[in-house]
Amino acid sequence: MGKRGAKKKDISNILSGFRDDEGNLIPILQKIQKKLGFISEDSVRQTARYLRISENQIFGVASFYSQFRFNEPGRNSIKVCLGTACHVQGGQILSEAVERDLGILPGQTTEDMRYDYEQVACLGCCALAPVIQINDDIYSRMTVIRLKETMDKYE
Repeated sequence: MGKRGAKKKDISNILSGFRDDEGNLIPILQKIQKKLGFISEDSVRQTARYLRISENQIFGVASFYSQFRFNEPGRNSIKVCLGTACHVQGGQILSEAVERDLGILPGQTTEDMRYDYEQVACLGCCALAPVIQINDDIYSRMTVIRLKETMDKYE
């Protein structure tokens, strides 16, 4: 069975653990994202058929919640904090540098699957602003110059 067939089977297994009730949509999406790392178009199609609702309804619900993503994640996740302290200390400049260096926008993944990128409201490190997070690592008092060096440490 190919990779696509395995994913289809994974979605079927997830769906079979729930009643075909529209009220189960969010828990179903959470399980799918936990398994695949994102909400794929195929999983939306299968879920819509199973719950007998439109794909648009699913996209509407999933896009409302920031926990769901529609792009396959990269091997490394970059988050740039744009909370008040980070914004004042240059968070937006860091964000623009990430976009320029990687050639992607927030919510996207690089073509080589090396990075995915998000802007976040707060990483809870306000005294250390501006802050970025790569995977589980927090980098404080970040500058554009140090940003490239830091990103290069990740495969």
